[in-house]
Amino acid sequence: MGVGVSHIRSDSNAESDSFGLVSLCSVGPILSVLVLSLFYGQGEGAVSSVITAHETTTALGYSYLFALPEYLKETAIALLPILIIFLVFQIISFHMNRRSFWKILMGVGFTYLGLVLFLTGVNVGFASLGSVLGTALTQGPLRYFMVPLSMLLGWFIISAEPAVQVLRKQIEQVSSGAISGRSIQLGLSVAIALAMGVSMLRVLTGLSLLYFLIPGYVISLALSFFVPDIYTAIAFDSGGVASGPMTAAFMLQFMIGASSALGGNVLSDAFGIVAMVAMMPLITIQLLGVRAAIQERRRAARAEIYGEADIIELWEVAA
Repeated sequence: MGVGVSHIRSDSNAESDSFGLVSLCSVGPILSVLVLSLFYGQGEGAVSSVITAHETTTALGYSYLFALPEYLKETAIALLPILIIFLVFQIISFHMNRRSFWKILMGVGFTYLGLVLFLTGVNVGFASLGSVLGTALTQGPLRYFMVPLSMLLGWFIISAEPAVQVLRKQIEQVSSGAISGRSIQLGLSVAIALAMGVSMLRVLTGLSLLYFLIPGYVISLALSFFVPDIYTAIAFDSGGVASGPMTAAFMLQFMIGASSALGGNVLSDAFGIVAMVAMMPLITIQLLGVRAAIQERRRAARAEIYGEADIIELWEVAA
């Protein structure tokens, strides 16, 4: 939506302004939950992780079938307003031809089906797997390797986030290939690996989340003054899309299982992982922007040295 609106502008900032919508949408939920906390006491609650055991594959299959109607309804509620708005504007102003119209409707249908299957699989089966692994791995000698193991899981799990792949393609399209999607993917992998390592360190030590969030956001805000605007916008959007269903359903349950097995405070130690995942890309992606800015200055300096009309010897360039 941000990319589409920015296309009607022709100024130099339209490209960078096309990103950042996801990050701005994240501000509202943060503020609303903080305001909500003012109306509740500060008493400690209890968190329990319920894992359903299935004796046969038939029972396992029935658990998916019983959960399927719920996600059919939830996904329909989420997509229906978007579809209605599209249909209204199709009648009023779009007037697309039949082929384009049915192409979009088919896309909505595939999106609906994919989201239903994805959310059912993640919430019914994958979340339980994360809790089981988190509990089991803390019982043996592997507990001493939980930090690097969490980093390894974070490195690979970001590739399974659907929104990350969408953002990567949008970045390449909007920048006409000037910003490599592969570099963004690498920056996100590094960011999520660090976020998972720090989150597991919090589970093991009980350190406060603020010890990491405050310095992290100070660094990210400071970097925003030295990098191109488009990298800052991409960084904030990347933090929003990286903290998607895979992180919330699997890695959060992984941390909850580990914290419960270690006898820690689940509410204060395990929760906050999504906040870490949303923060780390702000730093790594903007560092990519710093690197790009330095390379651009070097290219500009080289062009000034030689000039456009000068003849450049190959051995001189190599030197």
